Amino acid sequence: MIKMNHITEQQGRLIDPDYIQPKVEGGKKMATLKEESMAYEPPTTLNIADLDKIPIDLELKDGEGKDKEGEVFKYKYAEIEGKQYRVAGSILGGIKAILKKVPNLQFVQVIKQGSGMNTRYTVIPYTAPTTPITTAEAIVQPPAAPPQQPPAAQ
Repeated sequence: MIKMNHITEQQGRLIDPDYIQPKVEGGKKMATLKEESMAYEPPTTLNIADLDKIPIDLELKDGEGKDKEGEVFKYKYAEIEGKQYRVAGSILGGIKAILKKVPNLQFVQVIKQGSGMNTRYTVIPYTAPTTPITTAEAIVQPPAAPPQQPPAAQ
């Protein structure tokens, strides 16, 4: 230990509140409790209705959760970009019904209404958003006058 002004380097670190010694393990800097806490996001399962466009060829997985009473329940979910999106049974039924009429369906949209046990889902075929018409585009221009014919030669 190096002595500076009658205190050791270790004692100096303890006294200086701004001194942070990065911890290194195996060549990698270890995160501090603060850094880990700030970056922490609790694991959650989102709802498939949160997505605007849902491909129907998504791979579904089985998941388990606990309700408020601590009872275990099972559900289906799709994993997209590392996030889990729950797929309710009624959504699967809605897609099945649409596929009977539109067998080449590729995408759907899910509309969610209500919350908790009163949640209802409506599944519709995906339609691409249209570009809104501006006020200037909505003004109807009068038709152009037909071109003038030159007078016939006499």
